Amino acid sequence: QVRLAESGGGLVQAGGSLRLSCVATGPTFSQRNLAWFRQAPGKEREFVAAIRWDGEMTYYIDPVKGRFTISRDNTKKTVNLQMSSLKSEDTAVYYCAADALWGRIRARDWGSWGQGTQVTVSS
Repeated sequence: QVRLAESGGGLVQAGGSLRLSCVATGPTFSQRNLAWFRQAPGKEREFVAAIRWDGEMTYYIDPVKGRFTISRDNTKKTVNLQMSSLKSEDTAVYYCAADALWGRIRARDWGSWGQGTQVTVSS
C-alpha cells in the first residue's frame, strides 16, 4: 500500500477556485491509478475523478466536468485536483485514493486513502 496525505482545502466563495494536492509515500507510485473522492455531511463517499497510472486517461463525474482537472506528477509522487467555478454543492471533505483497477468508482474498490481535506464553498 501507499500512504497518502492531502492538502489545499479551505473556505472559498462560490465561483472561486482551489487546488488540492496529495503526496504519496511508498513504492511504485507511478504504477498506481489514483482518484479523488468527496464526502458531504450525511452522505456517502462519492467518486469525483480518477487518473490512470500513466496519466494518459482521466475520468470525471458529470457534475464536475469542465470545472475540475485531475493531474499527476510521478516524479514528485503527487496527484492534484484543480477546482474552479466552485459551487456550494462542492462542499465536502475531499480524499485522495489509490490502488484500484481502472474504471472502478466505488469507494470500497480503492485500497489506500488519505485523511481528507475540508473544502467549504460559501454562497
